[in-house]
Amino acid sequence: IVDDKIDDIQAALRFATNKAHLVIVTGGLGPTVNDVTRTALTEFTGIKLREHPTVLSGLARRFNTPADQLRPNLRRQALVPEQGRYLDNPHGTAVGLVFELDPWVLVALPGPPRELQPMVTNQLVPYLRSRFGVRQLGASITLRFVGLGQSAIDHTLRQKGLVPPDVIETSLFDGSRVDFTFTLPSDSPADHARLRQLADQIRAVFGDYVYADDGASLEEVVCRLIRARGGRLVVVEAASACSLAASLARAPSAAAVLAGAYVGPDEATLRQLIRVPEADWARASTAEQQLKALAQAACQHSRSDWAIVVGPRHSAPTSSSLNVGFKFPDGQWQVHQFSAPGSGEAALANLVTQVLDRFRRLLQPAPASAASSGR
Repeated sequence: IVDDKIDDIQAALRFATNKAHLVIVTGGLGPTVNDVTRTALTEFTGIKLREHPTVLSGLARRFNTPADQLRPNLRRQALVPEQGRYLDNPHGTAVGLVFELDPWVLVALPGPPRELQPMVTNQLVPYLRSRFGVRQLGASITLRFVGLGQSAIDHTLRQKGLVPPDVIETSLFDGSRVDFTFTLPSDSPADHARLRQLADQIRAVFGDYVYADDGASLEEVVCRLIRARGGRLVVVEAASACSLAASLARAPSAAAVLAGAYVGPDEATLRQLIRVPEADWARASTAEQQLKALAQAACQHSRSDWAIVVGPRHSAPTSSSLNVGFKFPDGQWQVHQFSAPGSGEAALANLVTQVLDRFRRLLQPAPASAASSGR
């Protein structure tokens, strides 16, 4: 990541071109004064820019303005390399730019994901395939981790000497979920068997921190576990603002197990929404008992067997926490406490991951000590 400064971008380009013949830059192709990637690249490569009539006519149509009346900052986006090509952008105004400076290829792509991602799939990949040819992808396997940081996983892999020298290892993290992909150069049955053996060895070391090896999301794994045991799940949320239900609903198996969700700012609102009987609520003298009353009523009204109830946030001078209740078909009831340091999007995503991971572990066959924190 570099600043929107021509000198900084060019310094990064010098570093990158000393390492690779293909360099991809994202961002900085728009109409504002800070969008200087185009200028930085043309100065760096010495390749001049020219106004492309097709791109210009596309801008005119998008803004419903004759080309000669487009503002200069908009019209600048019609400039493409004389030595290279452009990549069409049906989702925005900034086309991708390809500077061909043998043996290097420098590619500039727009930054917004809704423009970047389809451009890579539909424009860049076909270009790179025709430019550099294709090679058969090697065998690979991805292990999905939760509850451990990327550096901690990598350190253990190194310390234990688990990854052979010829296996290529890459990783990607999203909050408290981490994917590690292991790839071999070739793709044969023997290669797949080696990677499966490697995955088994890694699982033996990390145990339940590995939640999938088939690409399934944490949400999908939870839905599969519920489906295997039978019944449907209802979700009741206060502090999590429907994040948990929304996350689960995106899982492919959700339609088979998710009965619905109730969302409100606090227990009192949820009680009215779910229509908890007055007598049951009167007997619920503690916060944990109120969560249980909400779970029982939600299961009754939605005809569900399982329930997750996320309570409201409780703030203290130095910390913030919340209780989450889990109801099982056999009547078992457990309450677990989670830290809740914030209410932004990242904090809610982290909370959802913590809750789903705890529920996953409760659903899996495990020693009795695994649930010792429940009450």
